[in-house]
Amino acid sequence: MRPDVRFLVRHPAHFIALGAGAGLAPYAPGTFGTLLAFPIFWLAGPRLDPILYMSCVVVLFVLGVWACELTGRALGAADHGAMVWDETVAFLLVLFFTPVYGYWQAFAFVVFRVFDIAKPPPIRYYERKVKGGLGVMVDDIAAACYTLIVLAIARAIVE
Repeated sequence: MRPDVRFLVRHPAHFIALGAGAGLAPYAPGTFGTLLAFPIFWLAGPRLDPILYMSCVVVLFVLGVWACELTGRALGAADHGAMVWDETVAFLLVLFFTPVYGYWQAFAFVVFRVFDIAKPPPIRYYERKVKGGLGVMVDDIAAACYTLIVLAIARAIVE
């Protein structure tokens, strides 16, 4: 099933899981879901205390587990490609640790997308073994962790 706008607005879980419509993109919906993190970060990041920001990321993760579980069942695919909230939340985590300069954020975006698409071990393991909404969300957090390692190495080299 290919979700449409009607499906998107049918239930709040669908709206969340599909990234407010970013997941409806006909090509590369995961990329659009990742891009959705930028305006959220630019609006919230500078205004929130770091502990509050990270607490929000945790809440958004838990919300994503619920939303992706329900939406995956409704779509008949546990990790349907249109569900992009996992990319959004994971990249919000990455942006928190990324320098605010555009080139660092662009680099983080590319590295995250590479890890999210390639799914090196143990990401693919998590994707296959952890089921439901948690499985949808956790593999992208693993991709975020790999991204943060690459960013730390790059920063150590550059600085």
